[in-house]
Amino acid sequence: MTSNQIALVQHSWARVQKIAEPAAQLFYDRLFSLDPSLKAMFRGDMKEQGRRLMNMITFAVNGLPRLEAIIPGVQALGRRHAGYGVKDSHYATVGTALLWTLSEGLGAAFTDEVKEAWAAAYGVLANTMKDAAREAA
Repeated sequence: MTSNQIALVQHSWARVQKIAEPAAQLFYDRLFSLDPSLKAMFRGDMKEQGRRLMNMITFAVNGLPRLEAIIPGVQALGRRHAGYGVKDSHYATVGTALLWTLSEGLGAAFTDEVKEAWAAAYGVLANTMKDAAREAA
């Protein structure tokens, strides 16, 4: 990722955080419409799950300038997700739902450049998680 991409992700995420609860709801609604089978992986309070999602994304976004410092946490997250039954193919669905949610939440501010930056950030994080899950298996 370039420093410009990191800045775009961080700036746009600051805007999404202002609508964190509805953004989380949009994300999960979209995720489950793309793949209804994923809903079975989530038990309990979805508002709390949404808060955890937003906190995790905030952790990752804030850590992008010093990626090496957050890699161990991202790897641990990947191993935990594997334990929940998350498969490599699910990451593409999550990425699609995330980009769609960002588009909805940011509106016209979700430019092609911002979309590319988010796709790059998600790619790095998702690949790190998938690699860690494979190594743990």
